[in-house]
Amino acid sequence: MIAIIDYGAGNLFSVKNALTYLGLPYQITNDLEEIRRADSYILPGVGAFPFAMKMLRQTNLIEEIKKQVVEKPLLGICLGMQMLFEESYEFERCSGLSLIPGKVDRWDAGGLKIPHMGWNQLSVKQPENPLLKGIQEGDSVYFVHSYMAYPKPEHLAAFCEYGVQVPALVSKGNVYGAQFHPEKSGEVGLQILRNFGGLTK
Repeated sequence: MIAIIDYGAGNLFSVKNALTYLGLPYQITNDLEEIRRADSYILPGVGAFPFAMKMLRQTNLIEEIKKQVVEKPLLGICLGMQMLFEESYEFERCSGLSLIPGKVDRWDAGGLKIPHMGWNQLSVKQPENPLLKGIQEGDSVYFVHSYMAYPKPEHLAAFCEYGVQVPALVSKGNVYGAQFHPEKSGEVGLQILRNFGGLTK
């Protein structure tokens, strides 16, 4: 069972539809006991980092999520991916979940429009990453974001080019983050969600 964490700041509908299409069992929840019983987690996110973290803190689930992902997979999507990092500078300095080292901040896209919105090609750095099984160099996925993560090199699984190398997929242990929207990225995105579902014990 995949728990889609509902904290009031996530795009649940598209994620739900993608998991339904793939036949992956899920539940949308912010219930502590259901979180404990789940086998893996998806943390979606839209909007601004400080607001999303405030909403997540109000669920009183943060410490339980951190405890569970020691042994169970977690996938953060878009803003949910950014929330996995230590801190963000979107509007103000704000602490994140600190599950992956690094920060989230603006970037110089060399004159390209920000927000970075639309399809972009993946460059694969860690082909052995389990979420990239069946994904080819140059496959395209869909992005919508104005800030980007700055991970350590060992946690960067794939990136795209948008003025600079923009982290697209990061991971550390059981924790994974996709800056793009796999649920809106056609068959490539569905394959990544399928791969995540395969991690669920």
